[in-house]
Amino acid sequence: MSAAAVTSPTTSSLRRRALGVGVAVVSCLVIWSIGALAGVDYTVESPGQPATVIGVGAIVTVSLGAALLGWATLALLERFAPRVALPIWISSAVVVTLLSFAPLLSVDATGGAKLALGATHVAVAVALIALLPRPRR
Repeated sequence: MSAAAVTSPTTSSLRRRALGVGVAVVSCLVIWSIGALAGVDYTVESPGQPATVIGVGAIVTVSLGAALLGWATLALLERFAPRVALPIWISSAVVVTLLSFAPLLSVDATGGAKLALGATHVAVAVALIALLPRPRR
C-alpha cells in the first residue's frame, strides 16, 4: 500500500488563491519593468496635483491591494451567496476593471505610460479571474 497525500479543498483553494495574488503582482511588475526598459516615462500628473512618478512600490502596493480585495470579495460572496457567488464576482471584477481605467484616462501622462499602466489593470483582472475561483469538477 502506498501513502497518498490528502489535501483538503480548503488548503488547495488557499494555495490557488495565493498563487493568483502572486501572479497578479508579478505580472504587473513584469509589465512595468518592460515599459521601464523600453524607456517609458512613468510620470503622471493629476489635475491640481503635483507630478508623481509611478514606481515599483506603487505597482506592488496597488496590485497587491486590488488582488487581496478581490479575494476577500469572492470569499464573502461564497460564504453568504454560494450559488451566485461566481457569476456576481466575475461580473464585478470586469466592471471594476473597466472603471479602473477612468482615472488613468483623466491624468496627464505619456502614451507609453498609459498603455503600460492600463495593461497592469488588465493583468490583475486576468490573473484573478483565472486563478481565484475554484476549478469546476
